[in-house]
Amino acid sequence: MTIYESYKEEDTFAFAKALGEQASPGDVYALSGDLGVGKTVFSKGFAAGLMVNETVNSPTFTILQVYESGRLPLYHFDVYRIEDPEEMEEVGLDEYLYGDGVCLIEWADRIEEILPEKTRRITIEKDMEKGTEYRRITV
Repeated sequence: MTIYESYKEEDTFAFAKALGEQASPGDVYALSGDLGVGKTVFSKGFAAGLMVNETVNSPTFTILQVYESGRLPLYHFDVYRIEDPEEMEEVGLDEYLYGDGVCLIEWADRIEEILPEKTRRITIEKDMEKGTEYRRITV
């Protein structure tokens, strides 16, 4: 387990970018944290690490956004609106989990039971005692 302390959005972006630079085909990253904790900032940094040159937003209403402009395809999921993990079959989750790209799944705790064993879990948490911008990122 690795714990990274972020004191501003740029720190979170840079840490995520470094993870994206190390990502390999077939990697799955499960991202968890409360609303407003910085999951989208993390996702943008991660995409930058994959050299994605498209605008990256949280795919809340579409569940999945595919970015193919980087060194590897990025399959960016936001499963906030998923109520039953079986709904992910309709999206074709398995083809992405075991595909040639990298999966980054926001709100992954909602589908925890169907994620591969090799999934890298990342949790972002606030600690108001350390300031409003502070985040603890646990990998």
